[in-house]
Amino acid sequence: MTHPIINDLETRHTAKRYDATKRISQKNLAVIYEAMRLSPSSINSQPWKFIVIESDAAKQRMHDTFANKFQFNQPHIKAASHTVLFAHNPKYTRESYGQVIDADIKNGRTQQENREQAFGGYAFVDLNTGEDGNNAAWTRAQTYIALGNTMHSAARLGIDSTPMEGVDAELIGEIFAEELDGYVCDVALVLGYHDKTEDYNAKLPKSRLPAEQVIQVL
Repeated sequence: MTHPIINDLETRHTAKRYDATKRISQKNLAVIYEAMRLSPSSINSQPWKFIVIESDAAKQRMHDTFANKFQFNQPHIKAASHTVLFAHNPKYTRESYGQVIDADIKNGRTQQENREQAFGGYAFVDLNTGEDGNNAAWTRAQTYIALGNTMHSAARLGIDSTPMEGVDAELIGEIFAEELDGYVCDVALVLGYHDKTEDYNAKLPKSRLPAEQVIQVL
């Protein structure tokens, strides 16, 4: 099949080594950031925070989060151009959703007089919230929508990426406590340009299960 979208997905791969001499342009970064912001989420909840690791100081802090485990991912942090922490709100509340509704009112999507009515969508949050107010499983799922959207956006720009669940959420929570402000990071995305000599995965053929095995049209 020949199509730009298919070409993006056929050519992208999870980079295993990055070229430390290459950095993403500010122009392309702006596109990636906007793609993250525009990602869809259930009831437009947007229960996320994206923390971008760019400076040498921030990279050192992120590098330090691999002190106890997942050291195989540690080299990416300093070699790649950027790393994004995809953090979710583990206790998304009515007040959290109120911020979304107020933004809707400001941009004209919702009328001020309909503010209380707009909270009808919050019923779905209630369905996914425990007695202790925790709805992390639901909010975490939303961050993966944004993660996939960002990965494809990067591929469209010719930027390589490495999604990492191999991160230490506990240490990230300690070292980036101020930035996270109660949010939790269980997954991160490395962005940059792969090392053409050292990235063995770039040379391997794309491998996926056949369409007839995974797609059922009724």
